[in-house]
Amino acid sequence: MANIVAIIGGGVIGGGWAARFLLMGWDVQVFDPDPQAERKIGEVLENARRSLPGLSDVMLPEEGTLTYCETISEAVKGASWIQESIPERLDIKRKTFQKIQETCAPDAVIGSSTSGFKPSELQGCATRPDQIMVTHPFNPVYLLPLIELVPTDKNAPDLIEKAKEILTGIGMYPLHVRAEIDAHIADRFLEAVWREALWLIKDGIATTEEIDNAIRYGFGLRWAQMGLFETYRIAGGEAGMKHFIEQFGPCLSWPWTKLMDVPELTDQLVNQIADQSDEQSGMHTIRELEHIRDNNLVTILRGLKVQDYGAGALLNAQDARQPTAEIDITAPIQTVARAVPLDWTDYNGHMNEARYLQAFGDATDRFMEIIGCDAEYISSGGSYFTAETHICHLDEVQAGARIRVETQCLLGEGKKMQLFHRMWGGETLLATGEHMLIHVSLETRKASAPADHIAARLGEFATAHAQLETPDGAGRAIGKK
Repeated sequence: MANIVAIIGGGVIGGGWAARFLLMGWDVQVFDPDPQAERKIGEVLENARRSLPGLSDVMLPEEGTLTYCETISEAVKGASWIQESIPERLDIKRKTFQKIQETCAPDAVIGSSTSGFKPSELQGCATRPDQIMVTHPFNPVYLLPLIELVPTDKNAPDLIEKAKEILTGIGMYPLHVRAEIDAHIADRFLEAVWREALWLIKDGIATTEEIDNAIRYGFGLRWAQMGLFETYRIAGGEAGMKHFIEQFGPCLSWPWTKLMDVPELTDQLVNQIADQSDEQSGMHTIRELEHIRDNNLVTILRGLKVQDYGAGALLNAQDARQPTAEIDITAPIQTVARAVPLDWTDYNGHMNEARYLQAFGDATDRFMEIIGCDAEYISSGGSYFTAETHICHLDEVQAGARIRVETQCLLGEGKKMQLFHRMWGGETLLATGEHMLIHVSLETRKASAPADHIAARLGEFATAHAQLETPDGAGRAIGKK
């Protein structure tokens, strides 16, 4: 039975929630009285389908079913998670929660995307206040993992754990805020930076573009992967955080900022900011800026995956939770199943030829793991090196496309392993790759016989796959017509 989520309010944030749940395999039921809601959510989904799957190096679940509902009651039917993302007016939110609780399951999590209200304020007038908590995301919800989860003492521990489990299951990070505070945690930092930026503009110190450059070219990149305190710990050198505080702590009393003094948002200041922002970014449409943003975020997050650090570690953990394909030794083995990420495409708008090799290299690595040539074996001093590769590019592959690689073992004896990979997009053959590998000693860097258990397992595959039809193109050089 499919998991069901109800999205109440389909704006930028609600649409992002819908995309995140939908692409993680949940059925999504949306209520939004805006006649443009379906179009707006559709545009968000288009962005999400293009970018989110590329964060995973394994295949995500099949996309859920999206349903637009005429009423709140219809939307919350059968839902185990209900996400409210309506405008920031407490009276409207309370009335909405009352309507939700008339028909929703009593054990469903009701989360609010509010960036400012405390959960105790939201729970007022509710039929079952224990169901309602703050689950504040960050835009775009389908890419950024942080959720500020803010409950009260009325929320049962079991429901809080259920909320954490569901959020983790869709690849997000629930930051449990254990005490109510206005604007939670992250927005308080953002508000502080925003206030200081307003003063820098008003006082003629910097423009909007200069302020943005200070963030995106400097500390913003550090914060993206290490946060505030870990960054400053490193700044303290070998002596660590204590030394940093002792050295830089006194400057907190210096008149560096105006954080406690907010400038009046006069028409002149508002127009000044708007004009500078237009000059900075006005050459791009909103959709173009969203694509630029998503491209950058995917690249940063995939880079962090390689390091298994920060948000990258969360993505790797999400990949590890996905099931792997069953192994049938009598048929080609599925060794890769994934979507093509944005950073795999080139100036022609399709997958870079080097990425075909990467996909086939990943397939070889997976086959090596299956026969026992895994990290533990490699650390003991044995591995396979690729001696020769032949790739045929048969069709285009674009960002977001779901691909799989099936591997057939053509030879597995002595020091040699010959593999033939087929890359598929649905029923379309996209490319083939033939690879000859030689087992080596990592100590001498010379060819050597594999361990007995590796040789035996490889031999099993070679014998079984010898019964299969020889792939078209196996063993040939450059094809000429």
